[in-house]
Amino acid sequence: MAPFDSLYGKRYRFPTGWFEVGEVALIGPELVHEAMDNVRLIRERLTMAQSRQMSYADVRRKDTEFDVDDWVYLEISPMKGMIGFGNKGKLFPRYVGPYHILRHFGMVVFKLDLASDLALCI
Repeated sequence: MAPFDSLYGKRYRFPTGWFEVGEVALIGPELVHEAMDNVRLIRERLTMAQSRQMSYADVRRKDTEFDVDDWVYLEISPMKGMIGFGNKGKLFPRYVGPYHILRHFGMVVFKLDLASDLALCI
């Protein structure tokens, strides 16, 4: 006896044979129309879930703008096994700084006055 049979007390039905025994399978255009209706329903539900998640994310998101002469923290991403700034693992800092903005090149590109301690870790 297969594990599925012993656990659920019935034989496993493959996805190609989900219809009941004795039931005539849909053949032809009916099958295509049913599949298209299912795809439409799935897309609608995915769109609703996506918009719901975006509304949650938009509440927490805020636009920040920086100008020359501002002070900012630099976000760093630690590499596995790398010892930087004297810590390793969970204690690795996520942000270092503050650093002074010297020049503004674009929306997210800045020239910072980096300290010498950062140059040693790169």
